[in-house]
Amino acid sequence: MSYLIGEGLTGGYGGPDIIVDCTIAVDQGEIAVIVGPNGAGKSTAMRALLGMLTMHHGSVKLDGKDITALTPQARIGAGLSFVPQNDNVFTTMTVEENLEMGAFIRTDDISGTMEEIYELFPILKERRKQMAGYLSGGQRQQVAVGRAMMTKPSVLMLDEPTAGVSPIVMDELFDRILEVKDKGVAVLMVEQNAKQALQIADKGYVLVMGKNRHTGSGSELLANAEVRRSFLGG
Repeated sequence: MSYLIGEGLTGGYGGPDIIVDCTIAVDQGEIAVIVGPNGAGKSTAMRALLGMLTMHHGSVKLDGKDITALTPQARIGAGLSFVPQNDNVFTTMTVEENLEMGAFIRTDDISGTMEEIYELFPILKERRKQMAGYLSGGQRQQVAVGRAMMTKPSVLMLDEPTAGVSPIVMDELFDRILEVKDKGVAVLMVEQNAKQALQIADKGYVLVMGKNRHTGSGSELLANAEVRRSFLGG
């Protein structure tokens, strides 16, 4: 069984169901990517795993334990961590203060984790006293990911981490995400840059109208003629 798995997820935000019988899973030390057209329910599926919408059917299990009834905060305490696409840094706080805010649920010494984040993202150490609002888009994303890592999560969930950044910055962010994976963390990512994301993915899910359309390894989906034609521009 996968470390984190949402099975048969059906639900939405109080109106019509946005995802229907959707299954998403990721193991530790693995990158799973959710791709698909706009409005396919990609971010909604991720939020379902976090407990952020009304579920009518389905279950969520973490390390074999059913967490379907847990609140989002309790799921974070259990090991999930989430980086939203927008408004994901405190712009009037310094880089260091942002990272400290990420450790809000911890009561132990966070200095070692802070150094690990600075090692992963050297630019953040260089700019640790700078207000996050003055950073570039790519640097803000590094702050957001670093802050999420301050809880020492077992699962890191990223919603469009490369949105609005240049191809060079995207490649750098993906390199850092691979390093997070190599630490044994399960990484689940929603991405519009489908081709590039599937190139680093161990597992991929293509959603269409809230349903699983294709599932396979990143390389399998890249080689799938229908996936290439419909979602990857040929």
